[in-house]
Amino acid sequence: MGLFDDALNRVKGEMAGGAESQSGLMGVVMGLINNQPGGLSGLVSQLTQGGLGNAVSSWVGMGENQPVSGDAIQQALGSDKIQELAAKAGISSDALSSGLAQMLPGVVDKLTPNGEVPSGDLMEQGLAMLKGKLFG
Repeated sequence: MGLFDDALNRVKGEMAGGAESQSGLMGVVMGLINNQPGGLSGLVSQLTQGGLGNAVSSWVGMGENQPVSGDAIQQALGSDKIQELAAKAGISSDALSSGLAQMLPGVVDKLTPNGEVPSGDLMEQGLAMLKGKLFG
């Protein structure tokens, strides 16, 4: 999990705005990735299939990250998912969508440092890293 935590800490450090709202949104982003079938890869696929292919490719790739709108995030993830996540976070659907639109490009970018989505989910990667450090 160190890889994931390190990437999220770097994203948090680069984002502007209130620390409290960022922390809550970062929890939503972490949950979104961790609870997505396929983890990060599954989220990237869902966003790509939801019409954000060019933007997501820029986040994964080595160049500048293309921005997306909250409306585009809501359309790609689905209104029901956004409402569910917003209720858990205790914020409006619009606020959640806007926050995800601001945070997801940086998070995906930091979790794909070599310009490709890592195979497997983040939990598997974290466990593999731990096994290597403890038993290697």
